[in-house]
Amino acid sequence: QVQLVESGGGLVQAGDSLRLSCVASGRTYAMGWFRQASGKEREFVAGISWSAGRTDYADSVKGRFTISRDYAKNTVYLRMNSLKPEDTAVYYCAVQTYPSGTYYSTDTYDYWGQGTQVTVSS
Repeated sequence: QVQLVESGGGLVQAGDSLRLSCVASGRTYAMGWFRQASGKEREFVAGISWSAGRTDYADSVKGRFTISRDYAKNTVYLRMNSLKPEDTAVYYCAVQTYPSGTYYSTDTYDYWGQGTQVTVSS
């Protein structure tokens, strides 16, 4: 029922920045970003509450990435600074349709986007 469309990925060099966007349709609460590198499990990157009063980040991106929301557009963003080669992955937007109170687990997200590729060269 909820559809998500990610955009903003690309090929960049280490130290560069990107901003990912995710446009959602339908009712949403918390929104988050996950990523999946080749051969690895999908992992939590960042999450934001429905009210935008709280955010949380994986330790690997803390201080470099910023998640934000535009409620009028029902869109979540991920500003990615100081990109590293280890950030290379497919990035997925996800939404919760209930107030779970946590952002970390894939099990708490009900809908997922198709993913956008981020590749960071050395």
